[in-house]
Amino acid sequence: MAKLAEYHNLFPALREFVKTGKPVWGTCAGLIFLADRAVGQKEGGQELVGGLDCTVHRNFFGSQIQSFEADISVPLLTSKEGGAETFRGVFIRAPAVLDVGPDVEVLAHCPVPSNKVLYSSSTVQIQEEDALPETKVIVAVKQRNLLATAFHPELTADTRWHSYFMKMTKEMEQGGSSSSSSSTIVSVGETSVGTELAKPDIPIYLSN
Repeated sequence: MAKLAEYHNLFPALREFVKTGKPVWGTCAGLIFLADRAVGQKEGGQELVGGLDCTVHRNFFGSQIQSFEADISVPLLTSKEGGAETFRGVFIRAPAVLDVGPDVEVLAHCPVPSNKVLYSSSTVQIQEEDALPETKVIVAVKQRNLLATAFHPELTADTRWHSYFMKMTKEMEQGGSSSSSSSTIVSVGETSVGTELAKPDIPIYLSN
């Protein structure tokens, strides 16, 4: 995805879109794209769109054959959308969020087995944590207009993340309507002057 964006010179347009404050949702590789910082990258590094004040590990959970599904706790999603207290996350060669800035809201964690190799974002070193009990890692975050998930909600029948994003989009449109400029239409040959609000921009969705 990064190679295609670089080849077609899409990074400047994507960064500009993110800066406008319009809603953006990145899943899996989209999460990596939106992060300000990334570790565990391929040789030569990877260009990022940025916007999310967080550090991600590109392939935290391993290679393609180590893809998995897991029930993750989603208290905020449940409070907003109802339903079960967990969500079945589909992780495909998935990244994970190692740390977040003060303005980033953590929406979900995923358990990590005690024999899993963990990555330290502060030292960017790999270390075995065999002696530690089961821990967890961040897999969903939100910062202002940006939503990001390390898993693929579109591969399940549970539509709550999509509903959450659409409501987030609507709230941002309503919040910006008072400050957004409107276009005035004057009908030739008539004395009435009408006002028409500009059509809202379509939110963008980044995935791999």
